[in-house]
Amino acid sequence: MPALIGAITLAGRRWGPAVAGWLSGFPVVTGPILFFVALEQGAQFASVTAAGALAGGVAWLSFALGYAWAATRVNWIVSLLAGLFAYLVVGLTMIIFAPPFVVVMALIAVGILLAPFLFPRVTRPIGPATSSAAELFARMAAGCLMTVAVTHLSPQLGPKFSGLFAVFPVMGIVLAAFSHRSSGNVFTIRLLRSMMYGFYAFTAFCLTVTLALNAIGIASGFALALGFSLTVHFGVLWFMRRAQQRHPA
Repeated sequence: MPALIGAITLAGRRWGPAVAGWLSGFPVVTGPILFFVALEQGAQFASVTAAGALAGGVAWLSFALGYAWAATRVNWIVSLLAGLFAYLVVGLTMIIFAPPFVVVMALIAVGILLAPFLFPRVTRPIGPATSSAAELFARMAAGCLMTVAVTHLSPQLGPKFSGLFAVFPVMGIVLAAFSHRSSGNVFTIRLLRSMMYGFYAFTAFCLTVTLALNAIGIASGFALALGFSLTVHFGVLWFMRRAQQRHPA
């Protein structure tokens, strides 16, 4: 996780928030958590947790939208609190009402399709992606600490709460807060919006784990999920590039 956060930060400097957001949307936190849950608790527990992670994905989308809209008016601290509040409200609502799996899939599908259009429109130029070596280290350390905490707590909360915690917006918190502070709200809003394109891979990964783990086992199920999600992820990148060529900024 520290290495990934560092790499995504440097990618944001080099290629801008669109590429950084696409990279950070991949399930680099959720995937390892589900894998270790499967090893410790078994395939059935991990399958239910992955289904819960899909429900938690709806909460993650709420975090990104809540942060982005707050960032149009307030600083990074208040924006972060607004995003976390939206995440907790939607996540706990999903757990309390426990909608059927088909409904969860419909919600996440509609969410990832519509979310990019629900972000605030920003027309100002993107600020420079600046960050010192000390800030880069702070980002990596913060991501490491939160990942360890979430991974430690997740198996102890039961499969439904584990799913919500497996999608805790570690990457979103670290990248959004630090980017907002150093590069401004326009960069951060575009970064969060681009993360939505990574959610196609997240959905493919969690759906495959949910459906395949009990049928073909842990090792094969996770290998299939990784291969499927990578295919989807790079397919989305191809689509993004084609769209940029047709409508250059």
